[in-house]
Amino acid sequence: MSKMNPFEATYGGDNWSSRVQSLHDELGLLWGACGIDSEWAPLKKVLLHAPGEELQASLDDYDAAQMLESLDIAKAQAQHADMAAAYKKLGIEVFYVKPEGPAAPNQMFVADLMAATPEGVIVTRPASTVRAGEERWVARRLAEQGVPIVKTVRGTGTFEGADLMWLRPDVAIIGRGLRTNDEGMAQVTDLLTEMGVVVVQVDQPYGTMHLMGSLRFADQDLGLAYPNRLAHRAVEALKRCGIEVAFVPCTDELRTGSAFNIVCLGPREILMPAGNPQTQGYFESLGIKCHTVDVSELRKAAGAVGCLTGIVEREFVG
Repeated sequence: MSKMNPFEATYGGDNWSSRVQSLHDELGLLWGACGIDSEWAPLKKVLLHAPGEELQASLDDYDAAQMLESLDIAKAQAQHADMAAAYKKLGIEVFYVKPEGPAAPNQMFVADLMAATPEGVIVTRPASTVRAGEERWVARRLAEQGVPIVKTVRGTGTFEGADLMWLRPDVAIIGRGLRTNDEGMAQVTDLLTEMGVVVVQVDQPYGTMHLMGSLRFADQDLGLAYPNRLAHRAVEALKRCGIEVAFVPCTDELRTGSAFNIVCLGPREILMPAGNPQTQGYFESLGIKCHTVDVSELRKAAGAVGCLTGIVEREFVG
């Protein structure tokens, strides 16, 4: 006769098994593979939105659509497809946002709508009414891919993913300004603090858009800064983390060619906008391998490679 258990498994009996792995450890097992803890480790997966007829808004009133100029829709679509093809050729997995019905005009700037962490993704809350609601399609697509959503910015908070970066696995930096307000910054800071991350908070110069426009990374010890934009506190934080700060030469390419709007593919390797020979030469002088893609039409919408790319997964460092 078998011995009776004092409790059934559902109440903690002998057949009960405790969940002991962290959420981080479950990524790629119970959850879809995702997450980052650096800005420079090898890139594995990105989320894009292929632009469609929503770009008609740039022809109707480009300023109201928060763009810089009217776009040639067919040309912009072709350039976006070429950028996606460049990622795929480099061995990076690409998947797409799939909005229901007509998309908002800026939906393609996925970097603003999400921010990856070591445990999953923060779904952001864009600051402008023109972009309000874009984030829900990103949330749905991430969920379909099994990516855990660890935070959705709420209340009156605004926060865009291009305002968060990782200096080390245990140190992050957030920029406050036009797109991320105090409440949004506080919510994201609280979440990252719970993860054991030290958060450096910095203000951004008036008239700038995102921290991404002031700071990019090429390696664990090499940060790239836009001249006269990066806050003193940010430079101090980078140096404390052992990161050299290289200020990119101030040329017309930064303004007219979006030369600074790059994505780090891995240590000393980037994808950058084509047609910027001076800036590319400077990057190469730092030992950076540069892949280029033409985004000359897309940049008329006020963004380029970095803005167009939602980073979902890199190799983990910590």
